[in-house]
Amino acid sequence: MVKPTKVTNSIRALRERSSMTQADLARHIGVTRQTLIAIEQGKYSPTLELAFQISRVFGVGLDDLFQYPEAEEQ
Repeated sequence: MVKPTKVTNSIRALRERSSMTQADLARHIGVTRQTLIAIEQGKYSPTLELAFQISRVFGVGLDDLFQYPEAEEQ
């Protein structure tokens, strides 16, 4: 049986490294703070357009921002 995988992200770490608050980043990319919190926590997957906006804020590629781990077989 294949265990489901979950997309993870580095948004919080990048944001904190940049001394940016959740409100700052949310305002910069045009979403609410609550939406940003849900994205950071992996409860919501952003659209591709929004993912690109976030990656541009931090100057990183999508692969550096979002990770999709390999499925583990059980």
